Amino acid sequence: MAEEKLANPAVVGLAGFGTTTLLLQLHNLGLCGSGVIFCMALAFGGAAQLLAGLQEFKTGNNFGYSAFSSYGAFWIGLALVFMVSDFQASPNTWIGGHLKIGATDLGWFLFAYTLLTVIFWIGSFAVHTAMLCTFTTLLLGFIGLDLVIICGMKNLLAPTAWVLIVCALCAWYMMASTIFAQVFGRNVLPVGKPWVSKP
Repeated sequence: MAEEKLANPAVVGLAGFGTTTLLLQLHNLGLCGSGVIFCMALAFGGAAQLLAGLQEFKTGNNFGYSAFSSYGAFWIGLALVFMVSDFQASPNTWIGGHLKIGATDLGWFLFAYTLLTVIFWIGSFAVHTAMLCTFTTLLLGFIGLDLVIICGMKNLLAPTAWVLIVCALCAWYMMASTIFAQVFGRNVLPVGKPWVSKP
């Protein structure tokens, strides 16, 4: 009996992460409204990525399982933070150099994910170069958002958005690499070697 061939859930997880991250940065650059971000955070960045993470569980991939589940939950959580903020009538406006969303609640939410991202960033050294690039730009992006929202350094918002756009493109690159390798039957987009070798 032939062994059942399963699809790689990472392609959906990376697509959801990359697309939603890109759209949020277009919003941060003033190119689109927040409504599309809220919807995509729940649907593609959140639900689809969370499902991809749960499917990674079946493959025994702790890195993919924890990363996709964690960032899927991030997008759902971010959407809920904005929704709760609206219910509390806390306008998303700059007041005293800080983005007022439940005071600096959003800032500390992002700070917690900054610390979590450090763990994945360290782990990415043992995966491959494309993964390391994705988590390096993601970590820099979180640090930039922390400085913008917690410290009120608004001048860093645009540069941070561009860093996170690169992060989104890195995620799409890994997704495309996985898809193309299967449909073309060869490695079309190399992802590079791990920076730290396994024993």
